Amino acid sequence: MNKKYCLDTNAFVEPWNKYYSIKRCPEYWEILDGLGKKGTVFCPDQVKREIDKVDDALKDWLNSKPYFTRVESESVQRHVREILKIFPHIISVGANRSMADPWVIAHAIAENAVVVSKEYITNPNQRNSRIKIPDVCHHFKVTCINDIDFIDEIGIKFKASLP
Repeated sequence: MNKKYCLDTNAFVEPWNKYYSIKRCPEYWEILDGLGKKGTVFCPDQVKREIDKVDDALKDWLNSKPYFTRVESESVQRHVREILKIFPHIISVGANRSMADPWVIAHAIAENAVVVSKEYITNPNQRNSRIKIPDVCHHFKVTCINDIDFIDEIGIKFKASLP
């Protein structure tokens, strides 16, 4: 597996709190941990900061894995400036977990990685729609997939059992 994957905040939060909770599906998080150790899966420091805003087990899980988080390089900073110049409204000031979006894309550009996000491309005919990560990825020709497609690409298989 040569691809790298840069995870958006919602690619952690929704699975953690809903369908792949650590209680229901600990193997999923073990696989992510292993991929993080290999450098295949990562998130920007800004994603970690967003997750740190909520004092929960996901925060503890991610904080115990420093190899998972990337700090911004000069290249990433240049890409962020370019993204914000073209798409200044990708950031929702005052929103609880949206400040990391340009950083996710910039890290993916800098590391030639695939973005993993729960967001969907907006309808260009819909007025006043907020710019989403897939919109910006499309503009910069960065592949953006959701977590289900990510699971398929990685080859994760789930096994169900009764206690």
